[in-house]
Amino acid sequence: MTAPARVPAGAIRRRHRRRVDPLLLVFLAPAAVIYLWFVLWPTVQAVHYSLTDWDGISAGYTNVGLDNYTNLLTNDSVFAKAVGNSFKFMLTVVIGQTVLSLLLALMLVRNSRTSVALRALFFFPTILSSVSVAFIWTFIYDPTFGLANRLLAGVGLQSLQQPWLGDQQLAIYYLAIAQIWFHTGQMMVVFIAGLQQIPEELYDAAAIDGAGRWQQFSQVTFPLVRPATMIVVAYTTIQSFKAFDLIIASTGGGPNYATEILSTLIYTSAFRNFEMGYAAARSVIFVVLIAVITVLQRRAVALASGGGDR
Repeated sequence: MTAPARVPAGAIRRRHRRRVDPLLLVFLAPAAVIYLWFVLWPTVQAVHYSLTDWDGISAGYTNVGLDNYTNLLTNDSVFAKAVGNSFKFMLTVVIGQTVLSLLLALMLVRNSRTSVALRALFFFPTILSSVSVAFIWTFIYDPTFGLANRLLAGVGLQSLQQPWLGDQQLAIYYLAIAQIWFHTGQMMVVFIAGLQQIPEELYDAAAIDGAGRWQQFSQVTFPLVRPATMIVVAYTTIQSFKAFDLIIASTGGGPNYATEILSTLIYTSAFRNFEMGYAAARSVIFVVLIAVITVLQRRAVALASGGGDR
């Protein structure tokens, strides 16, 4: 019996090496140019301007090194307040929106007519513009003609009436409620897509083993819906930090910076106070914060669902 011919190792490597058709790079070129021009280059410019005192109008500017960052982290009380408000807003929105959207998804996961109709109803606010949502909730919170105070008066709870968005301690949380109402339906759809990928056989097996509903949720549903949860948490975090339209159209950051968040503060310093270099430094820190928080949330969700850090 003739022994099979030995194939040189180099030939095997060449055989498995994928050959990329140069023509395919032509199809990548438009996307690459758009990304470089509208994402990468502005990012580089922002980092550069953050080291200057440019006002956004003048042709010239002075390089100030790390002075903007030093002032931000040591002397800027408004920036510190905006960071605190951003975290308050983010935590309230992420926790409230994630929990509520998951509960709605669990209740409406079946593809019945009633469920489909309710999904459409809960998803409806998402198609509205941010400014429209701001006007709706500004009317609801209006201390004189608002729906909230009228409802409280209608059920005899006049003592609970208040100037909702005029409360410096709680106004940021009331705006967080508006944000939750705005996007919960959108996140519900993500969870429904994740829940519908879970095989029914797993629930049948869990029921045979004597698992109750909570055990089925904690041992089957939540670990397997982890990818959807990570998407919801990450997207909601970025959404909450960028809730610019909602806050500008409702409170403008007031009263007394009580609802000022980083995105509105960057806009104010850049286009109202003409401190473009200082605003660029704020935006760089803003991006770093979002990146760090997203990574930490990814790990927290992975650990909570029993998947470990992957």
